[in-house]
Amino acid sequence: METRINVFEKGQKAISTLFGVTGYLKKSTIERSLMELVDFRISQINNCAYCLDMHSKEALANGETTQRLFGLSAWRETPYFTKRERVALAYAEAVNACEVPDDIYDLAKTEFTEEELIDLTLAIATINTWNRINIAFSNTPGSYRVGQFG
Repeated sequence: METRINVFEKGQKAISTLFGVTGYLKKSTIERSLMELVDFRISQINNCAYCLDMHSKEALANGETTQRLFGLSAWRETPYFTKRERVALAYAEAVNACEVPDDIYDLAKTEFTEEELIDLTLAIATINTWNRINIAFSNTPGSYRVGQFG
């Protein structure tokens, strides 16, 4: 796969805005490990190889296990995830599908504060944006280094 446009070089103004949102989300009270799981899961659904490479490396560097990453696409059938993680993954999949039924929303409200739900929703929207940018411009997976973007 060949990069179509180096978005980090040619789109600095647009990308700096996304980095600002990402920086805000890193300060969220939602645990970083959970955010990485959500980013990885949504990137699986959206088939973004660049983001899968990035978030697998970040997750592993932060102590995530390979077993949980390998089982993430079948998270409902595994015993590896906490209730909070399961709720976040169900909510993330629903938001990603643009269809959040009341039962999933109500369950999410039991595990997350209102501010955290806003942050989680913003995180899902942001990884969707990153996925689409990396897919559209064919950023090559495999080159990401842990901590590369701060």
